[in-house]
Order: sequence, then C-alpha cells, then structure tokens
Amino acid sequence: MGNVQAVIDLPEQLYLSLSASGLTKEKIATESRKLLALKCFRDRTLSLGRSAELSGLSKWDFIEFLSDNNVPVLDYEEDELAREFETSEKLVERLKK
Repeated sequence: MGNVQAVIDLPEQLYLSLSASGLTKEKIATESRKLLALKCFRDRTLSLGRSAELSGLSKWDFIEFLSDNNVPVLDYEEDELAREFETSEKLVERLKK
C-alpha cells in the first residue's frame, strides 16, 4: 500500500512567526505527526505500535516521547487493574504448591 499525504494550511503570518523561531516546514510536519500520534494513543484510537509508526519514531523512542509528555504507556481502568492483581495472586498461589 502507498502513502496518503495529509496537508495543513497555516496562515502566512503564523508560519513566519514559527519560521522566525527556527521551525522549518519539515520540523512543523514532524512535530505535528508526533503530537497527533500522542493524541491518537492517549484517546485509544491507535495502538502503541501504530501510534509509533504515525509519529515516525521507533516504538522505544515513542514510549520515551509519551513519558516526556506525561502520557502513561499502560493505563488500566480500575476494574482491569483489579483483575490483573487477582490473576497475579492466583499465579503466586499455584507456584507455592
């Protein structure tokens, strides 16, 4: 499968302000992809792997990016976490036998 290009339009004055701050078109595009990937992962629209792919980062670099932006990689709901602990306790009991 090929790629699909998504384009954003910026008002010229805004682009000039960003450009004066050292942001090139490529840097704006790269940062936009990373932030979109972060949002898609946080909102559970995309998995970790697919979000990393969207961001253009390796999975490990994307995990670091999430951490830098206070987005947890594992975000269990309370009931999911309770089930995980219950399963862990059962496994520990089996190992003791």
